[in-house]
Amino acid sequence: MKKIIVPTDFSEQADNALRVAADIARENNGEIFLLHQLDLPLHLANNASSNLPEAVFFMKLAKEKFDNLLKADYLNDVTIHGDVETGAAFSGIMDTVKRHNADLIVMGSHGASGMKNIFIGSNAEKVVRNSEIPVLVIKDRKKRLDVNEFVFATDLDPESSNALKEAAAFAKGTGCKLHLLYVNTPSNFLNTQKAEQKVKEYLKDINVEPTDYTIYNDFSIEEGVFNFTKDIKGDLIGMATHGRRGISHFFNGSVSEDIVNHSSLPVVTFRIK
Repeated sequence: MKKIIVPTDFSEQADNALRVAADIARENNGEIFLLHQLDLPLHLANNASSNLPEAVFFMKLAKEKFDNLLKADYLNDVTIHGDVETGAAFSGIMDTVKRHNADLIVMGSHGASGMKNIFIGSNAEKVVRNSEIPVLVIKDRKKRLDVNEFVFATDLDPESSNALKEAAAFAKGTGCKLHLLYVNTPSNFLNTQKAEQKVKEYLKDINVEPTDYTIYNDFSIEEGVFNFTKDIKGDLIGMATHGRRGISHFFNGSVSEDIVNHSSLPVVTFRIK
């Protein structure tokens, strides 16, 4: 986690994300690429020459906010790059990731109010679903990430093994314990023997040794993830994503979005490759 992308719209939620990103960068001798995409009103974007003074005003205002943000005390001793750019937020974030070969995206969220309310709106869903690198969604204000217990929920599909490897690397980088979780539900129930065998086969060839693994029985995957995380006093929830196909298929329907939306804890997603 040497190169961290942090999109910002100067909101409180974006500030929360930047605080956590600064902590991660500091502990891993990394650097932050801070990005504000100035999405100009359509009439300005289409007629820049005839509306130059107004466009300059928006750019100047954004630059002032950006420069003031860089003076925040919590960014002391952290290498920061970035500037205000014009264009759509989603494409700007993706371009920045590729340009700098980044390792992690950290984004702010309005807590349980819903994925669509993450600070850059529906673009955040696009980032989570399409990002080739891990995406960490931060909810409440934190002075530091302060993760001790990291719950990685999985359907034990071998296709997601690389996501578990990335989760293990993330756990190492943040100094936390990795707990592998399989939620056993009535609609897709496995007896103890079959579930245990499935876990062992999943872990057999990927050279990842989580702190422990748990087969947790509950009425739904979402309830199981939240209840188990509460039971162990977890600090972070992780999941695998299939990119444009959405979160790993064991999160049927909108369950994945519900977990991100309703969790009061940070959530990190890893792309299945």
